[in-house]
Amino acid sequence: MADGIAALLLDGRLAPGIRLPSERELATVLSISRATATSAYDELAAGSLLVRRRGAGSFLRLPSAAQVTGPGSRMARNSREAGTLDLSIASLPALPGIIEAATAQVAELVGAYARADGYHPYGITQLREAVAEHYRKRGVPTTVEQVLITNGAQHGFDLALRALAMAGDRVLTELPSYPGALEAIKAHSARAVAVPMDFHTGGWDTVAMGSALLQSSPRLAYLMPDFHNPTGALIGTEQRERVARSARRSGTRIVVDESFVEIDLRQEADTCSMPVPMAGLDSSVISLGSLSKPIWGGLRVGWIRADSETVQRLAVARARGDMAGAVIEQLIASTLFQDLAGAVAVRRKELAAQRDVLLAELARQLSGWQVTPPAGGLSAWVELDAPAATALTHRLEQKGVLLSPGSRFALDGMLERFLRIPFALQADQLVRAVGLIAETWRELDTAQLAGRRPSSLVTA
Repeated sequence: MADGIAALLLDGRLAPGIRLPSERELATVLSISRATATSAYDELAAGSLLVRRRGAGSFLRLPSAAQVTGPGSRMARNSREAGTLDLSIASLPALPGIIEAATAQVAELVGAYARADGYHPYGITQLREAVAEHYRKRGVPTTVEQVLITNGAQHGFDLALRALAMAGDRVLTELPSYPGALEAIKAHSARAVAVPMDFHTGGWDTVAMGSALLQSSPRLAYLMPDFHNPTGALIGTEQRERVARSARRSGTRIVVDESFVEIDLRQEADTCSMPVPMAGLDSSVISLGSLSKPIWGGLRVGWIRADSETVQRLAVARARGDMAGAVIEQLIASTLFQDLAGAVAVRRKELAAQRDVLLAELARQLSGWQVTPPAGGLSAWVELDAPAATALTHRLEQKGVLLSPGSRFALDGMLERFLRIPFALQADQLVRAVGLIAETWRELDTAQLAGRRPSSLVTA
C-alpha cells in the first residue's frame, strides 16, 4: 500500500502537499485493518514522503532528491544516477556530427542577422520557407504566411489553446494521448474529452469519435494520426476523412500533432505511401511539427502550419508570453532541412532494428503481454496481463529503470493495464531493461494488485 501511494505521488497523480485520508478513513474505504493503514503511513514517513501534523492530518511531500525527468513525465528520484535506464522519455540523442556541422554553417550566416534587432515574431523567413516547402512536398500547398515558428510542438499546442479555447471549453483527445497535451489542456482550464482508440485495429474508433464530436461539440480536437504517441499507430486516409467530416459538422477545429511523421518504420518505408495529411483534407486544420524527434530534443524549434489569419492570431497570443524564438537555433534548423531526408533515413534504420530487438525480448521474456508492432514513432504500447503498471514502474525505479505507466497517457488514473516502452535506447540497453522488467513483474503479486489497484487510492 505504501508503494501504491508513493507511486501515485511520484507519477504526478497525487499532488505534493495533499492531505491524505485519516488512517481510520483509509482503512474503512479499502476494507483493511487500521493497523495496516498506520503501517503504510509509517513507511511513507520513513521514506520522507509523508509528514504528520498534529491536529491537522497527514500530508504528502516530495523527497529532496525528486526531480522531473521531462515534459509530461512522472516524478522520479535519482533519475540521473549512473547506470539508470531511462525509458520514461521517448527521445533520442542527436546523430553524430549533424548538429556540429549545421552549427559550423550557421557561423557563416549569423552575421547578416546580427546587424538587425533579432526579433522575428513569426520566425525567420528562411526557416518558414523551408517548413512551407516541407508541406508542399507532402502534397499540401503552403505559403510562408501560413507558417509560425515555435519553440517545439508542445509550445504550438499551448498557443492554440491560449488563442482558440476558453476556460471550460471541451477539447477532444485520443485515449491514450500525449501527457504534455493533457497537462496543457488542464492548465488552460479546458476539459478533455477522451475517446478510446481501437486497439484491435490499431487506429481510431471513428464511430465513437464522431459521436463524441457531435454530442460534446468540443472547441478543439488534439489528434496524432501519424505514428501516434504512445501506440505508434498510423491512421488511414479513410478514417481521417470521416473524422474531418464529423469535426466540420460539430464546428470543432482539429489540431494535428505531426511530431513523429518522419519516423516511418514500416518495411520498405521509402516506397510505402503515406495517408493524406489532415491539412490536405480540411483547410481549417492546424498542424504542429518539430525537429525534436527526428533530429534532437535539444534543438527547441517547431512550427505551426495553418491559414494565414489563424497564424496571425497565434502570433499575437505568443507575444503576450515571449517576443520571438532564438535566431541562431532557427538558422541551425533551416540548415538541417537541407538534408532532412538523409538524417531521417539513418534514424529509421537504427530505430527499426531497436524496435525489433524490443519486441523480440518482450515476446521471449513476457509472453503473456500483448503488443501491436508500432508502424512508426519511438515507442511500443504494451498490454500487461494484470492491471499493475504503476506498481511495476515504482519498483523498477528502485532498480534503476524509469518507465511510464499507461496512466500517464490518460485522465483519472485509467489504463493501469498498459505501459509505454520506448525503443530509443541502444539494443543492449533494451535487452537489459526488458530483463529487469520481467524480473520485477515476477516479483509482483499481480493477483492481489488486480483486485486492489493503486489508482483506487485516489478515490480514497
